Amino acid sequence: MALLWGMTGCNVLKLGGPTATLPPTAVLNTATPLPPTATPAPMAATVNGQGIQLSDYQGELQRYQAAQTAAKKTVDPAAAAKTVMDDLVDQDLLAQAGFKAGYTLDDAKLQTHIDGLIKQLGDASKLAAWQKQNFYTDDSFRRLEKVSQAAAWQRDQITAGVPQTAAQVHARQILVFTPEEAASIESQVKNGADFATLASNYEPDTGGDLGWFPKGYLTEAPIETAAFNMTAGQVSDVIKTDLGYHIIQVIAVDPQHPLSPDARLTLQHKALEQWLQDQRAKSTIKILTP
Repeated sequence: MALLWGMTGCNVLKLGGPTATLPPTAVLNTATPLPPTATPAPMAATVNGQGIQLSDYQGELQRYQAAQTAAKKTVDPAAAAKTVMDDLVDQDLLAQAGFKAGYTLDDAKLQTHIDGLIKQLGDASKLAAWQKQNFYTDDSFRRLEKVSQAAAWQRDQITAGVPQTAAQVHARQILVFTPEEAASIESQVKNGADFATLASNYEPDTGGDLGWFPKGYLTEAPIETAAFNMTAGQVSDVIKTDLGYHIIQVIAVDPQHPLSPDARLTLQHKALEQWLQDQRAKSTIKILTP
């Protein structure tokens, strides 16, 4: 206002007679100009209203393609794009659930985490070089790292829910590759041949032992289904799968048997897959890329 008043005063000049008035000067707008509105970053997708930036998607796609090239694998561009988009959506679903469940990672905690990475690498310049080499900017790295940390926390909550024990069956099998041979073995067993001895003849190293397994562990579901519908000592009919022709014998059944590390890991993967499937079904996901 002082500037405005000062300029107004200069419009009146004393000329020794009647006051002469200069033509009015346009009033200047001295209000502080508003900063320009930032242009929203282009989005590749939205997950429950939260955006996945196009630049983040493109960077992740570059990293994925570079990894495939390094492994000497050829991936169809459309398949690569789908894999990357699916992974980013899953990360967002997990992160959103993690934050909702109480996980926190403010800027200070994020910086502490990044400082730890810098310490591992040696200094900040090495982290910057790694970011550049892997198609990150500092902003995108921080943004994606925050999502990644929240997603990992939520993933761990899901997998920790898989118990240490489960209903399991201990079984052995005989696997052959023609229906005629399978029928012959089945006939021998029905006529009193010892199943364990027969199994050792076909697989001397393991005796056909499948070990203990819970539901959802075996790759061939028909074998698993048959085993869980049998009692100890029973022998199955011939079971046909893509691998061949199986006959199994249940050795023991335990309603609460300790899971092997591999079996528990398999069940944890299945639990995570089921959780993501359920979340996708009830979420609003919009893919904005071609």
